[in-house]
Amino acid sequence: MQAAPITRTHRRTARRIRTALAAGLLTAVLALSGCGAADDSGGSSDQRALSADGQEKADPAAGKAAADAKELAAEKEGAAASGASKKPNPVTATHVIRTASLLVEVKSASRAAATARTVAQNAGGLVADESTEQVDDTHDSSHLVLRVPQDEYDSVLRELSGAGKLLSRSSTAKDVTGQVVDVESRIATQRASVARVRKLMERADKLVDVVTLEGELSSRQASLESLLAQQASLRDRTTMATITLDLTEPETAAEADEDPGFLDALSGGWHAFVTMLRWLGMAAGAAAPFLAAAAVLLVLWRLAARRWGRKAGQRPPAAG
Repeated sequence: MQAAPITRTHRRTARRIRTALAAGLLTAVLALSGCGAADDSGGSSDQRALSADGQEKADPAAGKAAADAKELAAEKEGAAASGASKKPNPVTATHVIRTASLLVEVKSASRAAATARTVAQNAGGLVADESTEQVDDTHDSSHLVLRVPQDEYDSVLRELSGAGKLLSRSSTAKDVTGQVVDVESRIATQRASVARVRKLMERADKLVDVVTLEGELSSRQASLESLLAQQASLRDRTTMATITLDLTEPETAAEADEDPGFLDALSGGWHAFVTMLRWLGMAAGAAAPFLAAAAVLLVLWRLAARRWGRKAGQRPPAAG
Protein backbone atom coordinates (compact mmCIF):
# COMPACT_ATOMS: atom_id res chain seq x y z
CA MET A 1 0.00 0.00 0.00
CA GLN A 2 3.03 2.37 0.29
CA ALA A 3 4.23 1.87 -3.30
CA ALA A 4 1.57 4.12 -4.91
CA PRO A 5 2.53 7.36 -3.09
CA ILE A 6 6.19 6.75 -4.00
CA THR A 7 5.36 6.36 -7.70
CA ARG A 8 3.30 9.55 -7.77
CA THR A 9 6.16 11.39 -6.12
CA HIS A 10 8.63 10.20 -8.71
CA ARG A 11 6.33 11.22 -11.50
CA ARG A 12 5.90 14.67 -10.08
CA THR A 13 9.66 15.05 -9.75
CA ALA A 14 10.24 13.92 -13.33
CA ARG A 15 7.54 16.32 -14.57
CA ARG A 16 9.21 19.19 -12.74
CA ILE A 17 12.62 18.28 -14.23
CA ARG A 18 11.19 18.16 -17.75
CA THR A 19 9.50 21.51 -17.22
CA ALA A 20 12.76 23.08 -16.03
CA LEU A 21 14.66 21.67 -18.96
CA ALA A 22 12.07 22.97 -21.44
CA ALA A 23 12.25 26.40 -19.87
CA GLY A 24 16.04 26.37 -20.08
CA LEU A 25 16.00 25.29 -23.71
CA LEU A 26 13.47 28.00 -24.56
CA THR A 27 15.63 30.61 -22.88
CA ALA A 28 18.70 29.41 -24.81
CA VAL A 29 16.80 29.50 -28.12
CA LEU A 30 15.61 33.03 -27.45
CA ALA A 31 19.15 34.12 -26.56
CA LEU A 32 20.53 32.61 -29.76
CA SER A 33 17.80 34.27 -31.80
CA GLY A 34 18.70 37.63 -30.27
CA CYS A 35 22.37 37.14 -31.07
CA GLY A 36 21.46 36.17 -34.64
CA ALA A 37 19.40 39.36 -35.08
CA ALA A 38 22.31 41.44 -33.78
CA ASP A 39 24.90 39.77 -36.01
CA ASP A 40 23.49 37.75 -38.94
CA SER A 41 26.85 37.00 -40.50
CA GLY A 42 28.35 35.68 -37.28
CA GLY A 43 25.32 33.55 -36.51
CA SER A 44 25.15 32.12 -40.02
CA SER A 45 28.83 31.25 -39.98
CA ASP A 46 28.45 29.61 -36.55
CA GLN A 47 25.47 27.63 -37.74
CA ARG A 48 27.40 26.51 -40.85
CA ALA A 49 30.31 25.50 -38.64
CA LEU A 50 28.00 23.59 -36.28
CA SER A 51 26.27 21.90 -39.19
CA ALA A 52 29.62 21.00 -40.76
CA ASP A 53 30.84 19.62 -37.43
CA GLY A 54 27.66 17.67 -37.10
CA GLN A 55 28.08 16.26 -40.58
CA GLU A 56 31.67 15.34 -39.84
CA LYS A 57 30.61 13.55 -36.66
CA ALA A 58 27.80 11.82 -38.50
CA ASP A 59 29.86 10.80 -41.51
CA PRO A 60 33.66 10.70 -40.98
CA ALA A 61 34.46 10.19 -44.70
CA ALA A 62 32.27 13.11 -45.78
CA GLY A 63 33.75 15.27 -43.03
CA LYS A 64 37.27 14.45 -44.20
CA ALA A 65 36.45 15.31 -47.82
CA ALA A 66 34.83 18.56 -46.71
CA ALA A 67 37.90 19.41 -44.63
CA ASP A 68 40.17 18.73 -47.58
CA ALA A 69 38.00 20.89 -49.84
CA LYS A 70 38.01 23.71 -47.27
CA GLU A 71 41.78 23.47 -46.90
CA LEU A 72 42.30 23.53 -50.68
CA ALA A 73 39.99 26.54 -51.03
CA ALA A 74 41.74 28.31 -48.16
CA GLU A 75 45.11 27.54 -49.75
CA LYS A 76 43.95 29.05 -53.06
CA GLU A 77 42.62 32.15 -51.33
CA GLY A 78 45.83 32.49 -49.35
CA ALA A 79 47.99 32.19 -52.49
CA ALA A 80 45.86 34.78 -54.29
CA ALA A 81 45.95 37.13 -51.32
CA SER A 82 49.71 36.74 -50.96
CA GLY A 83 50.17 37.46 -54.67
CA ALA A 84 47.92 40.52 -54.50
CA SER A 85 49.39 41.98 -51.32
CA LYS A 86 52.96 40.86 -51.91
CA LYS A 87 55.60 43.43 -51.07
CA PRO A 88 59.17 43.36 -52.39
CA ASN A 89 61.77 42.08 -50.01
CA PRO A 90 64.74 44.25 -49.12
CA VAL A 91 67.22 44.07 -51.99
CA THR A 92 70.73 43.07 -51.05
CA ALA A 93 72.23 42.75 -54.55
CA THR A 94 71.71 44.44 -57.90
CA HIS A 95 71.03 42.31 -60.97
CA VAL A 96 71.93 43.96 -64.28
CA ILE A 97 71.91 42.64 -67.87
CA ARG A 98 74.85 44.13 -69.82
CA THR A 99 75.27 44.04 -73.60
CA ALA A 100 77.70 45.77 -75.97
CA SER A 101 78.37 45.99 -79.74
CA LEU A 102 81.74 46.84 -81.32
CA LEU A 103 82.79 47.50 -84.92
CA VAL A 104 86.58 47.45 -85.31
CA GLU A 105 88.73 47.81 -88.43
CA VAL A 106 91.77 45.49 -88.35
CA LYS A 107 94.51 44.46 -90.77
CA SER A 108 93.60 40.77 -90.62
CA ALA A 109 90.11 39.71 -89.58
CA SER A 110 91.08 36.08 -88.99
CA ARG A 111 93.97 36.97 -86.68
CA ALA A 112 91.87 39.50 -84.77
CA ALA A 113 89.11 36.90 -84.35
CA ALA A 114 91.59 34.42 -82.91
CA THR A 115 92.83 37.07 -80.49
CA ALA A 116 89.26 37.88 -79.42
CA ARG A 117 88.57 34.21 -78.71
CA THR A 118 91.67 34.02 -76.55
CA VAL A 119 90.72 37.16 -74.63
CA ALA A 120 87.22 35.82 -73.89
CA GLN A 121 88.48 32.39 -72.80
CA ASN A 122 91.16 33.90 -70.54
CA ALA A 123 88.47 35.97 -68.85
CA GLY A 124 86.43 32.84 -68.12
CA GLY A 125 83.97 33.35 -70.98
CA LEU A 126 83.14 31.61 -74.22
CA VAL A 127 82.33 32.21 -77.90
CA ALA A 128 78.59 31.78 -78.43
CA ASP A 129 78.66 32.40 -82.20
CA GLU A 130 81.28 33.09 -84.90
CA SER A 131 81.24 33.55 -88.68
CA THR A 132 83.72 34.83 -91.30
CA GLU A 133 82.99 35.87 -94.87
CA GLN A 134 84.72 37.59 -97.78
CA VAL A 135 83.24 40.93 -98.87
CA ASP A 136 83.43 41.87 -102.59
CA ASP A 137 86.35 39.44 -103.04
CA THR A 138 88.64 42.12 -101.64
CA HIS A 139 88.64 41.84 -97.83
CA ASP A 140 87.38 39.57 -95.02
CA SER A 141 84.85 40.28 -92.27
CA SER A 142 84.26 38.35 -89.02
CA HIS A 143 81.28 38.37 -86.65
CA LEU A 144 81.62 37.06 -83.06
CA VAL A 145 79.22 36.86 -80.10
CA LEU A 146 81.17 36.59 -76.84
CA ARG A 147 79.83 35.75 -73.35
CA VAL A 148 82.06 36.97 -70.51
CA PRO A 149 81.55 37.23 -66.72
CA GLN A 150 80.14 40.50 -65.42
CA ASP A 151 83.30 41.18 -63.40
CA GLU A 152 85.48 40.98 -66.53
CA TYR A 153 83.07 42.88 -68.79
CA ASP A 154 84.82 46.28 -68.68
CA SER A 155 88.36 44.93 -69.09
CA VAL A 156 87.41 42.67 -72.01
CA LEU A 157 85.55 45.55 -73.67
CA ARG A 158 88.61 47.82 -73.42
CA GLU A 159 90.92 45.14 -74.80
CA LEU A 160 88.68 44.39 -77.77
CA SER A 161 88.21 48.08 -78.53
CA GLY A 162 91.98 48.50 -78.77
CA ALA A 163 92.45 45.63 -81.24
CA GLY A 164 92.33 48.05 -84.20
CA LYS A 165 90.59 51.20 -85.39
CA LEU A 166 87.32 51.52 -83.46
CA LEU A 167 84.56 52.52 -85.89
CA SER A 168 81.52 52.27 -83.57
CA ARG A 169 80.65 51.20 -80.03
CA SER A 170 77.36 50.89 -78.13
CA SER A 171 76.51 49.39 -74.74
CA THR A 172 73.39 48.97 -72.60
CA ALA A 173 72.73 48.06 -68.96
CA LYS A 174 69.24 46.95 -67.87
CA ASP A 175 68.42 46.63 -64.16
CA VAL A 176 66.23 43.54 -63.59
CA THR A 177 66.55 43.35 -59.80
CA GLY A 178 62.82 43.73 -59.27
CA GLN A 179 62.07 41.01 -61.79
CA VAL A 180 64.55 38.63 -60.13
CA VAL A 181 63.07 39.24 -56.68
CA ASP A 182 59.52 38.79 -57.99
CA VAL A 183 60.37 35.47 -59.69
CA GLU A 184 62.11 34.15 -56.57
CA SER A 185 59.13 35.06 -54.39
CA ARG A 186 56.69 33.42 -56.80
CA ILE A 187 58.84 30.27 -56.88
CA ALA A 188 58.79 30.02 -53.08
CA THR A 189 55.00 30.46 -53.01
CA GLN A 190 54.47 27.94 -55.80
CA ARG A 191 56.68 25.33 -54.11
CA ALA A 192 54.71 25.66 -50.89
CA SER A 193 51.50 25.35 -52.89
CA VAL A 194 52.69 22.17 -54.58
CA ALA A 195 53.69 20.69 -51.21
CA ARG A 196 50.24 21.41 -49.74
CA VAL A 197 48.46 19.77 -52.67
CA ARG A 198 50.65 16.69 -52.28
CA LYS A 199 49.72 16.45 -48.60
CA LEU A 200 46.05 16.63 -49.55
CA MET A 201 46.58 13.81 -52.07
CA GLU A 202 48.08 11.62 -49.37
CA ARG A 203 44.93 12.04 -47.25
CA ALA A 204 42.41 11.72 -50.09
CA ASP A 205 40.37 8.48 -50.15
CA LYS A 206 37.79 9.02 -52.88
CA LEU A 207 38.67 8.65 -56.55
CA VAL A 208 36.99 11.96 -57.45
CA ASP A 209 39.12 13.82 -54.94
CA VAL A 210 42.30 12.12 -56.16
CA VAL A 211 41.58 13.02 -59.81
CA THR A 212 40.80 16.63 -58.91
CA LEU A 213 43.95 16.97 -56.83
CA GLU A 214 46.10 15.38 -59.55
CA GLY A 215 44.88 17.97 -62.08
CA GLU A 216 45.57 20.75 -59.61
CA LEU A 217 49.04 19.35 -58.89
CA SER A 218 49.93 19.12 -62.60
CA SER A 219 48.86 22.71 -63.19
CA ARG A 220 50.89 24.00 -60.27
CA GLN A 221 53.96 21.98 -61.19
CA ALA A 222 53.81 23.39 -64.75
CA SER A 223 53.68 26.91 -63.34
CA LEU A 224 56.61 26.11 -61.07
CA GLU A 225 58.70 24.77 -63.95
CA SER A 226 57.95 27.90 -66.00
CA LEU A 227 59.09 30.10 -63.12
CA LEU A 228 62.27 28.02 -62.70
CA ALA A 229 63.04 28.47 -66.42
CA GLN A 230 62.60 32.23 -66.07
CA GLN A 231 64.90 32.22 -63.06
CA ALA A 232 67.59 30.27 -64.95
CA SER A 233 67.40 32.66 -67.91
CA LEU A 234 67.69 35.70 -65.67
CA ARG A 235 70.60 34.15 -63.76
CA ASP A 236 72.45 33.43 -67.02
CA ARG A 237 71.92 36.91 -68.46
CA THR A 238 72.83 38.68 -65.23
CA THR A 239 75.89 36.52 -64.61
CA MET A 240 77.36 36.60 -68.15
CA ALA A 241 77.52 39.78 -70.26
CA THR A 242 77.12 39.63 -74.05
CA ILE A 243 79.55 41.38 -76.43
CA THR A 244 78.89 41.41 -80.19
CA LEU A 245 82.14 42.03 -82.10
CA ASP A 246 82.34 42.81 -85.84
CA LEU A 247 85.81 42.81 -87.41
CA THR A 248 86.42 44.21 -90.90
CA GLU A 249 89.50 44.76 -93.04
CA PRO A 250 90.17 48.08 -94.85
CA GLU A 251 89.33 48.23 -98.54
CA THR A 252 92.42 48.31 -100.84
CA ALA A 253 92.63 51.48 -103.01
CA ALA A 254 95.30 52.82 -105.40
CA GLU A 255 97.21 55.80 -104.08
CA ALA A 256 97.05 58.24 -107.01
CA ASP A 257 98.38 61.20 -105.04
CA GLU A 258 101.94 59.87 -104.69
CA ASP A 259 104.54 60.85 -107.36
CA PRO A 260 106.25 57.94 -109.15
CA GLY A 261 109.85 57.28 -108.16
CA PHE A 262 112.87 55.59 -109.77
CA LEU A 263 111.75 52.15 -108.72
CA ASP A 264 108.29 52.80 -110.09
CA ALA A 265 109.80 53.93 -113.44
CA LEU A 266 112.14 50.92 -113.54
CA SER A 267 109.25 48.60 -112.79
CA GLY A 268 107.17 50.23 -115.50
CA GLY A 269 109.99 49.98 -118.08
CA TRP A 270 110.66 46.36 -117.29
CA HIS A 271 106.95 45.61 -117.58
CA ALA A 272 106.86 47.31 -121.01
CA PHE A 273 109.99 45.39 -122.17
CA VAL A 274 108.54 42.08 -121.07
CA THR A 275 105.27 42.95 -122.74
CA MET A 276 107.08 43.74 -126.02
CA LEU A 277 108.97 40.44 -125.92
CA ARG A 278 105.74 38.64 -125.24
CA TRP A 279 104.09 40.23 -128.28
CA LEU A 280 107.10 39.50 -130.49
CA GLY A 281 107.06 35.91 -129.38
CA MET A 282 103.37 35.70 -130.13
CA ALA A 283 103.97 37.21 -133.60
CA ALA A 284 106.79 34.77 -134.30
CA GLY A 285 104.67 31.88 -133.20
CA ALA A 286 101.86 33.01 -135.45
CA ALA A 287 104.20 33.45 -138.49
CA ALA A 288 106.14 30.20 -137.94
CA PRO A 289 103.82 27.97 -140.06
CA PHE A 290 103.94 30.37 -142.96
CA LEU A 291 107.74 30.70 -142.77
CA ALA A 292 108.14 26.92 -142.69
CA ALA A 293 105.95 26.51 -145.79
CA ALA A 294 107.91 29.24 -147.61
CA ALA A 295 111.22 27.56 -146.72
CA VAL A 296 110.01 24.22 -148.10
CA LEU A 297 108.87 25.84 -151.34
CA LEU A 298 112.22 27.63 -151.68
CA VAL A 299 114.16 24.37 -151.27
CA LEU A 300 111.98 22.61 -153.85
CA TRP A 301 112.39 25.49 -156.29
CA ARG A 302 116.18 25.39 -155.99
CA LEU A 303 116.29 21.63 -156.52
CA ALA A 304 114.11 21.95 -159.62
CA ALA A 305 116.26 24.76 -161.01
CA ARG A 306 119.47 22.73 -160.62
CA ARG A 307 117.93 19.73 -162.35
CA TRP A 308 116.85 21.80 -165.37
CA GLY A 309 120.22 23.41 -165.53
CA ARG A 310 121.99 20.04 -165.79
CA LYS A 311 119.69 18.84 -168.51
CA ALA A 312 120.29 21.98 -170.53
CA GLY A 313 124.12 21.52 -170.31
CA GLN A 314 124.02 17.91 -171.52
CA ARG A 315 122.18 18.63 -174.80
CA PRO A 316 124.44 18.36 -178.09
CA PRO A 317 125.09 21.54 -180.07
CA ALA A 318 123.03 21.99 -183.23
CA ALA A 319 124.78 21.22 -186.73
CA GLY A 320 125.82 24.28 -188.83
